[in-house]
This record gives sequence, structure tokens and C-alpha cells, in this order.
Amino acid sequence: MPGSKLDEIDRMILAELQADGRMTNVELAKRVGISAPPCLRRVRTLEEQGYIRGYHADVDSRELGFEVQVFAMVGLHKQAEADLSAFEAKCRSWPLVRECHMLNGEVDFVLKCVAPDLRSFQSFLTGELLTADNVAQVKTSLVIRCAKDEPGVPFDVLEARLAKDA
Repeated sequence: MPGSKLDEIDRMILAELQADGRMTNVELAKRVGISAPPCLRRVRTLEEQGYIRGYHADVDSRELGFEVQVFAMVGLHKQAEADLSAFEAKCRSWPLVRECHMLNGEVDFVLKCVAPDLRSFQSFLTGELLTADNVAQVKTSLVIRCAKDEPGVPFDVLEARLAKDA
């Protein structure tokens, strides 16, 4: 199991940083029960090994005037690897597309889009997404409200699984 390569302290560090990436190394060390220098070494190692991909602020899009969130389910004409990669590259170039996930099943991709207003999203939909190479169909769902938006992974589930397997 991937998470089992890490020891308990590494997993605690990841859980604490996932909850609050702005805390100081001294505070983090205190929370996980080790001194600051080894804590910093562990954090740097977790970063180098790719467990920590970065740090960012959780920005409220609606407070910044991005009132429209839409999930777009995209079907492609062709699903050869080159076609999938080309579509993914196109998605990375579109600022309104904030997430792009390739799926298994009826839909090839689901995109999370954020726009200032419905007119901006509609312009993107008709002028960019629907006209993109290889796009066969797009179905959209407008987000009314978000009941849960929890980043990262559930560390309590990982710990329970590791304890069960031990």
C-alpha cells in the first residue's frame, strides 16, 4: 500500500500540513512531537519525494466575483492516447477550466469550470469547448451550491487501514 512507506510521524506531518499549510515549522514540530530541525528535514524529504506537491491559499471564487461554477461532461470522438493527451493539453490552456479529470465510462472527461458570469461561461462553451478538435458532445451542470469541498485525503481512513493491516 502506498501510504505504508511513510512512518507515523511523516503521515502526521502530512495531515497537519494538509489542514494548515501556513503553520511554522516550530508549530508543526510541536504538533507531531519532534524537534524543529528533524521536522524540517522530513518536510523537505516529503516535498522531494512528491508527497507534498505545493502550498496554496484556498481562495473563495465567489467573493472574487466568479459567480458561476459548472461541471462539463465531455465526450470525444476518438480516445486514442494521442487524442486524450491533446484534449488534456487544450484543457490546461483554458483559464476557466480549473480541473480536468479523465473518466472511465460514458463520459471521457469532466471539467470543473469557474466563470465570472453565465455569459462568460456560455462564450467559452460555444466558442472554445464545443468547437475544440475531437469533441463529440458536452453536457453541463450548473453548481447551485457546494455542501462539501474538502481537499486532500482522509488521513483517519488511512491510519485505520494501516492499523487493520498491521
